[in-house]
Amino acid sequence: MKIIVTRRRTTRLTMRIVKNGDVHVSAPIGLSAADIEQFISKQQSWIEKARSSTIDREQRRASFYAQLPLNTPQERREAEGRLNNLLLPMVRRHAQLMGVMPSRITYKATISRWGMCNVKTCELCFSIYLLLLPEWCVEHVVVHELCHLLEPSHNARFHALMDRYFPRWREARKATAALAGGSTTTGK
Repeated sequence: MKIIVTRRRTTRLTMRIVKNGDVHVSAPIGLSAADIEQFISKQQSWIEKARSSTIDREQRRASFYAQLPLNTPQERREAEGRLNNLLLPMVRRHAQLMGVMPSRITYKATISRWGMCNVKTCELCFSIYLLLLPEWCVEHVVVHELCHLLEPSHNARFHALMDRYFPRWREARKATAALAGGSTTTGK
């Protein structure tokens, strides 16, 4: 475990655990090294618990994504074909209801986002790993990205569109995060 201290223009000490289990400390400029060390020492119990939790979460995420092997071009083509068969009917149905039409749909093996929308070109990109989710959670991602064709940002209008076109979106977002072990999000 590494402890990395960064001095910033801040008024208080803060600490966080990053994905690999390292400890990142933000300290006010001018605070003595002894004060920083004392702060870290007092937080040892929290550090151990938080590191354990972070490492467990990252292991769950790795196990989740490992369920879909994409190691060869053949495996990737097969996964893209299955995803295409699943997504295209959803996209067509919801796009027609919403009065939008994506110009292009692509797939990538992303683990940081389930989907992305380029509002300028009307292109949608979906993670191949959507295949690991229940169909209703996949549908949530499809509607989310299509809503961006109507509203680019995640503002009140966007949320109202989600409520209109996929009322269970909050539930789906929670279920998706729980299955994937945490932080993967829908994109913009």
